Amino acid sequence: METLTLTPVDAETLLATRASALCGTGARTVLGLAGGPGVGKSSLATRLVATLNAATPGLAAYVPMDGFHMRHAKLEALGTAADKGMPHTFEGAAFAQFLAGLKTANTAVSGPGYSRKIEDVVDNAFTVAPETQLLVVEGNYLLLADPPWHAVRPLLDLAVFIEVPRETVRARLMKRHGEEGLFTEERNRVHIERVDLANYDLVSGTRQHADLVLSLVTPT
Repeated sequence: METLTLTPVDAETLLATRASALCGTGARTVLGLAGGPGVGKSSLATRLVATLNAATPGLAAYVPMDGFHMRHAKLEALGTAADKGMPHTFEGAAFAQFLAGLKTANTAVSGPGYSRKIEDVVDNAFTVAPETQLLVVEGNYLLLADPPWHAVRPLLDLAVFIEVPRETVRARLMKRHGEEGLFTEERNRVHIERVDLANYDLVSGTRQHADLVLSLVTPT
C-alpha cells in the first residue's frame, strides 16, 4: 500500500495520471475513492472526471455510492431514519450489483444520486455512455469487508483511500448539514457525533484495503 501526503490539487493531478494509465486496455475500469464522510471524496471525484473529460471527451463518468441510500420513506418505515448514513441504511447489495453490471455494460446506463436539498435519493441522476472507459466511484463503504459491502472491493481496479483529520471533518460536516437549513444546529451536532463521526472511525479501519492512501493537506 502506497501512502502520500498531498494537497487536493496535487492529489487530483496524481489521480488523473493514474486513471489515464488504467484506460486503453479495451475493458472498462473502475477507480474507487473511499474514505469517511466529509473528507472531500465527491469534490475530488467530480473534479477528476472533469479533468479527464477535458483532455479526452467521454473518457470518464462519476458514479456516487450515495445514490444507494435507502429512500427516506423506507427508513421511516423501518424506524432507522435517525441512523441515515450508517452502512445498514444503504442498499449495499444493490450498489454492488449495479457496479458489477455497469463495469461490463455496452449500452447507456443511468443511475441514482442523492440530493442534500431534499435529503433523499434522486432517480436517473447520471448516465454512463457506452464509450466510457473509466468509472470514478466514490463512497464511504467501498472498502468495507462486511457483507454485502465485501462484494465492492473486487470490482475496483484501483482503490484509493482519502483521509483528512477528524476535527476538520467535524467542522466541515457542521457547515454541510446547515447549508440547506433543513435541520436545527442541535440536531446536526447530535447527528454528526452519533452517526457521521462513528462512520468516520469505522471507515478509517478500511484504509488497509486500499492500493493508495492520500492524506490531504487542507486548512478546511
